[in-house]
Parts: sequence; structure tokens; C-alpha cells
Amino acid sequence: MTTQEIANRLVELCRTGDYEAVYQELFHPDVLSVEPAHSPMPEARGLDALREKGRQFNEGVQEMHGGYTSDALVAGNHITLTMGMDVTMKDGNRTKMDEVCVYEVKDGKIVKEQFFF
Repeated sequence: MTTQEIANRLVELCRTGDYEAVYQELFHPDVLSVEPAHSPMPEARGLDALREKGRQFNEGVQEMHGGYTSDALVAGNHITLTMGMDVTMKDGNRTKMDEVCVYEVKDGKIVKEQFFF
């Protein structure tokens, strides 16, 4: 797949919430995920670690009120998009989160994702 094809598929799958398909179809098995330093899990490597990061986040969510995934911008082997969500966490705090997501593609797979929020 080209970087543009990966970007199109990534947006499609994120908009339907099918993150397992994102992992299976688009990510390299040794993918690196980088979050801001203040995050509970600032770095994770490999699909199992990404799944665990997602599981931990989902365990803290009481209710999902909505969210979005923007169209993607492609430059060379990088994809950028924005995502956001409106959630109530199990601690009762409702928050709206917005982030910039940057993905690096190599040999037809996403090898790195980095989030800024």
C-alpha cells in the first residue's frame, strides 16, 4: 500500500472505531507509539503493548459521548490527522480531548505513531 492508501484506510477504520483492524492491517508488528511525557504510558512498542494501552484507557471510560477523526494529510512517508473525543471517565470527570496524530510509514506499514495533546 502507498502512504496515501494507508492514510485513507486509517481514517476509514478510525471513523468506525475498528482499531483492531488498524493494528492488523496497517501497523508493523514492532510499531512504536509515543505519547506526551505526562501520559500514563508515554511509550509502547509492539502490537501487544498498543492493545494493552487501549485496554487501559477503555477501562477508565464510563461513557463515550462522541468523537471525530479528520481527513488525513500526507507528506512523503508521514500521515497527519486530528482526532478528538468527548468522554466521561469512571472518576466522573467529563472531558473533551483533541490531539494531533502523526504516523510514519515504511515498507507499506505504520512503524511509528506519535500523539500531541
